[in-house]
Amino acid sequence: MILPKIRDPRLVTIRRGGTLTDEDHRHLGRWAAQCAERVLPLFEDAHPEDARPREAIAAVRSWTHGDMAMMESRARGGHAMGAARPLRGAARFAAFSAGQAACVAHVAEHDLGAAAYAIKAVQAAAPPGHEEAARVAERDWQRDHLPVEVRDLVLENQERRNAICWSVFDDIRS
Repeated sequence: MILPKIRDPRLVTIRRGGTLTDEDHRHLGRWAAQCAERVLPLFEDAHPEDARPREAIAAVRSWTHGDMAMMESRARGGHAMGAARPLRGAARFAAFSAGQAACVAHVAEHDLGAAAYAIKAVQAAAPPGHEEAARVAERDWQRDHLPVEVRDLVLENQERRNAICWSVFDDIRS
């Protein structure tokens, strides 16, 4: 699990004692879905018969529109992560990204899980010697697609949680 031990109240919904609005929670869910969908072919090319990651992404999108209950999206996320567990490499990370995206409905901080696993997926799929370029390109794409409403919050959270997210959000690597 790549959630922090100490929760940022800005990423906890108002009804759970934090300050995150429902609308911003939905923005995080939509962004997480974008991150996961971008790498979904890395799973589907290897396992075209398994729809669980795609269904997880559809679930969080449905939740953001108010068409699915939080618990259903969360359950679909668990199924996508079940698809990931026996795998290795890019397909595994892509399925985990989808699962994390669907779980944003339950815990907003899973948005970074979706993003981090997507970055891990493109790194794993990159040709040898190109992993770092793939990481930076994916991280930058994700940042370019952040909703303006939650951009600063996500960027601050990336900095705060970078170490527990395999340092995939680093701006500069030594």
